[in-house]
Amino acid sequence: MIWWHAIVIVVAGFWAGTINTVVGSGTLVTFPTLLALGYPPVTATTSNAIGLAPGSVTGAIGYRHELRGLRSRLLRYATASALGAGCGTVLLLGLPRDAFATVVPFLIVLALVLVLVQPKVSRWVANRNPDSAAGGGALLLFFVFLIGVYGGYFSAAQGVLLMGVLGILLAEPLQRLNGIKNVLASTVNVLAGTVYAFVAPVDWAVIGLLALGAIAGGMVGAKIGRKLPPTVLRGVIIIIGAAAVVGMLLR
Repeated sequence: MIWWHAIVIVVAGFWAGTINTVVGSGTLVTFPTLLALGYPPVTATTSNAIGLAPGSVTGAIGYRHELRGLRSRLLRYATASALGAGCGTVLLLGLPRDAFATVVPFLIVLALVLVLVQPKVSRWVANRNPDSAAGGGALLLFFVFLIGVYGGYFSAAQGVLLMGVLGILLAEPLQRLNGIKNVLASTVNVLAGTVYAFVAPVDWAVIGLLALGAIAGGMVGAKIGRKLPPTVLRGVIIIIGAAAVVGMLLR
């Protein structure tokens, strides 16, 4: 590996770890970077998933104060995410990428719309059915599972999708939703990364460099994200999500 390639990968990992913690879509930084440096698509995808997993974990830990009292609910949500991630890894290893990736931009646009209307819709849901709004019910678990499938397959912008769905179906402050999002995204990334480490082509040098940057980025992202007011955080989600759509359409 050329020395400046290593520097580029660490910087990309740091930036991805930071924005993954704040909202998601860090893969849209690292995946194109690895492709530009000459790594095969599948190797880039699997190495990226493993390398960014530690950063998503540090990001989730950074939001631990916002997650107090949610242990039982997080276990349910994380179980759905893990099951979805398992299905997603099977899709990546067994199906052509284009078969699934063609619908991704549309999913992200839907998520951005959900984030935009989230405040009004969340109040409507809470007034109409407080019990459902408090825990999300089976519908939330279903969507979390589907996003887990997507995250296990490619992972880019899964945080945007999660924030859209969580904002509609849970009556919680935006910062708490972001903490839940980080736990679920880290669940998907760790499980998918573990599978890829054993059954898929990976580059361990790339993984180590990405992890180094992502861990630092995750800690920085947690500090930044937890201090942002809800309006600003929602704006960041919209901007990054829109950039994710543009990036995918231009690939």
